[in-house]
Amino acid sequence: MRDAQQKIIREDMDRIYRVFTDYQLLEGKSVLITGATGMLSFYIVRFFAFLNEMGIHVNIYALVRNQIKAHDKYEDIENKEYFRYIVGDVCDEIKIKENIDYIFHMAGNASPSAIRSNPVDIIRTNTIGTINVSEFARKNKGCKVFFASTREVYGKTDSQADIKEGDMGITDCLEDRACYPESKRMAENILKSYSRQYGIKYVIGRIAHVYGPEMNIVDDGRIMSDLISDVAYKRSIKLKSDGMMERAFCYLSDAVAAIILVTMKTENEVFNIANESEPVKIRELATMLTKLYNERSGEVIFDIPKQRDMAYSKAGRIKLNLSKIKGLGFKPLISLEEGIKRTVDYNIL
Repeated sequence: MRDAQQKIIREDMDRIYRVFTDYQLLEGKSVLITGATGMLSFYIVRFFAFLNEMGIHVNIYALVRNQIKAHDKYEDIENKEYFRYIVGDVCDEIKIKENIDYIFHMAGNASPSAIRSNPVDIIRTNTIGTINVSEFARKNKGCKVFFASTREVYGKTDSQADIKEGDMGITDCLEDRACYPESKRMAENILKSYSRQYGIKYVIGRIAHVYGPEMNIVDDGRIMSDLISDVAYKRSIKLKSDGMMERAFCYLSDAVAAIILVTMKTENEVFNIANESEPVKIRELATMLTKLYNERSGEVIFDIPKQRDMAYSKAGRIKLNLSKIKGLGFKPLISLEEGIKRTVDYNIL
């Protein structure tokens, strides 16, 4: 990893560190991160490595399917005494002899490209994978599971100002994209059921539109990934819609700070995790990127296909109500413009 990239990551780790203060509670604890080569999980691993640098000893177990890919991400820490790869699939039984105190169940894929090509794998990871995680937690007395869910579990809700954690709409189980939100819904119920029957502890984060360093900008298919990719590879920005859809994006370090906060301070709860302070239309986002990086990107091009790609969500935007997580002291720190700069710079430095 280049020095400039390490600088961005370290600055982000420092921001995450400030959100919670009682890190001595983690001294000597062990954490398991599933899907450890993903964007969110990468920052979670990096944060616990940062704690070790700060003198708080945390054992890190990174569950990965592809160790070569993991090596590219963690070469600088893979020989540290606190870090260990667990090579395998979360859909198989988790076999770790050591006691684990916290599991961050981050394995899964929400990209339109994955939904088009491998919807069954998405369902397996969210259902069978979550059963395996829950079984493992049941065998580790006192273990707490954080599960990365999605705002998409809310489905289509009645017209309202915002969505609270207790609000729930409907989903069409036969939509092409339904493999993702429906299996996330089932995963949430699996955790709830294991809690009722076996007493495991869990926290669920319904996460919305996270972006940042280490996001997949090659073949992901989500709008922020596509736009960042166009800038990073010096292409004109191409929109496949009229760009009038509105989104609110959350920078990676803010999302991980929220994850750490709710995991450490609560149990058997669900939280919306997002940044609703700067909603933006997609065409405005594209224009912002061309202005920030005019030497790398040309004009915004509209190339709207005649038929809509059903791997994308059809739901309109209703903002998430964040009063519950703000009650724990959470406040996003990174503006949309700053987050975009950090993400693009990380990919082109």
